[in-house]
Amino acid sequence: MFSRTGVDSGTRLLIETLEVGPGESLLDLGCGYGPIGLAIAATVAAAQVVMTDVNLRALGNARKNAVTNGFRVDVRQGPLYEPVPGLAFHHVVSNPPIRAGKAVVHGIVDGAPAHLLEGGALWLVARTKQGAPSLRDKMDDVFGNADVAARGGGYRVLRSEKRSRSRDDSSR
Repeated sequence: MFSRTGVDSGTRLLIETLEVGPGESLLDLGCGYGPIGLAIAATVAAAQVVMTDVNLRALGNARKNAVTNGFRVDVRQGPLYEPVPGLAFHHVVSNPPIRAGKAVVHGIVDGAPAHLLEGGALWLVARTKQGAPSLRDKMDDVFGNADVAARGGGYRVLRSEKRSRSRDDSSR
């Protein structure tokens, strides 16, 4: 909802960087008017896309954009992972609301493992000068890995993968 003239450059970089395979599932967390989830629905065969946001106006626009373009997506209202209890995805994706504060952004990272399938990935985009390095550190703390998948226009796309722990790690 914050980009009135088109898809902002951070979201565009995230969309261009995502690696979603045919038939995979994706949760677009904080979808706004829907550019990420709808781009995946448009370009990935049989993708299963769930889009969530707390803002009812944003969700109305996301639904309208989906219907207008003939995309089948599941749009749900609520904060963080509340709209998808018990569901797990191949990908959780977000252009997180940095201005909402660390509690919200860290909630996205902290909740992701419970909503990712084994081998699934959390993908976030952030401005390099507005917390991308500390966000990467948070993702590394939670997942034990965090990579910069792409850089451009002052943004970084960050990616963490849900991996099983080895027997040695689980006994610690």
